[in-house]
Amino acid sequence: MQQQPKKIVVIGSGFGGLSAAIRLAAKGHEVTIFEKSDQPGGRAYQYEINGFKFDGGPTVITAPHQYDELFELAGKKREDYLTLVSLDPFYRIFDGNGDHFDYWRSQQQTEEEIKKYSPDEVAGYRKFIKGVTDIFNWFHPFTEKSFPTLWSFLRIFPHVIKTGTWRSMYGFAAQFIKHDFLRKVASFHPLLIGGNPFDTPSIYGLIIQFEKQWGVHYCVGGTGAIIKALCKLFEECGGTIKLNAEVKQILIENKRAQGVEFKDGSVYEADEVVCNGDVAFAYKNYISKTLLPKPMNLWLSNLQYSNSLVVIYFGTKKKYKDCRLSHHNLILGNDYNKLMRDIFQRKILPRELGLYLHMPSQTDDSIAPEGCDCFYVLSLVPNLDGKINWNDLMDEYVDKVLGFLEENYLPELRDNIIAKHAVTPLHFQNNLNSYKGAAFSIKPSMMQSGYFRPQVKSNWFDNLYFVGAGVHPGAGVPAVLASGKIAAAAIEQ
Repeated sequence: MQQQPKKIVVIGSGFGGLSAAIRLAAKGHEVTIFEKSDQPGGRAYQYEINGFKFDGGPTVITAPHQYDELFELAGKKREDYLTLVSLDPFYRIFDGNGDHFDYWRSQQQTEEEIKKYSPDEVAGYRKFIKGVTDIFNWFHPFTEKSFPTLWSFLRIFPHVIKTGTWRSMYGFAAQFIKHDFLRKVASFHPLLIGGNPFDTPSIYGLIIQFEKQWGVHYCVGGTGAIIKALCKLFEECGGTIKLNAEVKQILIENKRAQGVEFKDGSVYEADEVVCNGDVAFAYKNYISKTLLPKPMNLWLSNLQYSNSLVVIYFGTKKKYKDCRLSHHNLILGNDYNKLMRDIFQRKILPRELGLYLHMPSQTDDSIAPEGCDCFYVLSLVPNLDGKINWNDLMDEYVDKVLGFLEENYLPELRDNIIAKHAVTPLHFQNNLNSYKGAAFSIKPSMMQSGYFRPQVKSNWFDNLYFVGAGVHPGAGVPAVLASGKIAAAAIEQ
């Protein structure tokens, strides 16, 4: 029997919100997205400054089939809405001496890179990749399913023991690889989802095989072009997007979500509420404290949260044609272990920098004015538990990062910058509503994964669903898109 159409509100227009909204609108439901900002995207907000386009957040695009699935639901083709370009190598990873390792999709090409550092490590790397493939085969199916009960999660633990995924990502790599820098190369992926490679369980190593299976891609026009395409698809499915519409609270009656109230006092009633806002922030700010069970507040306060970021977007009046950089670059210093301890455990500002540098103009001329280059660099820093005064420190820190890039990779950089914008953990807290300014929400760990992570369907309130980095299956665009799929399926059921 076909379900009666429902009136559904989606708070926020990031990847998770759009994923859920498109699926529900394609099924004939009346879906309205309310976005607090002046344009959609959430963390994928795109800044346009002096003719440059800067993607606010996600830049590593994988799994094109997830987008294909959304367009096919509406009888459309993804290729008619956006253009994806395959990148290879996936990443260029620099060590503390400025030497680099190109991380290719091809096993053979990656092994050639390994031989440059230590030919004896090739056999170990092959064993590592086999282990990662086993992890992917066992656990990838669970990334599009919820864990409603503890038993549903405990059933996978025999496989956790069998595959050794209780070990940290770095520890898992260290079983097979002895060379220090190559261990870092094999285990950096938790950094992409807000985790510390030295304590994030290697179950998250499935990301490595995920990339090898479907590739790493770039969307022409930037990640913002994906958001625009998904918004267009959503509206073609009959959905409505309201911008500059900031939610004040989720309306709850008899433990059921009934709609939302906005900052201006107006109310929108709905049969179901999907929240794409940070799950910890939402529970603590969108729901009346008198309605929240005390155990929930205690639980949320005791969870561990991811690191934060300082992100600097900059455009140059010249092109750096002969620089050593690739499209995606990771710069890992010599004192890597200390860097991770300072950020995740001590929560102090490290002396050394851990950087991801994105150079999309290497691939896409449309992202910058003619003869110019476009960049974004993010620096790993502690979340706001670190008590760092970013209002006072921001300018000095931004200059430190740009100075480092100028000295090592981009000569005369600061003299050539003609567009610049920077954000600190305060932006993640105050603009993106991220609890503690955590850029990836709840930190990935064994006891904060699966059943032990907030679920898409609220355990406390009926008709309330959460999507995004803070809920299962976790951070990263593919996982966030999957959370939208889980939410839509739960509402349909």
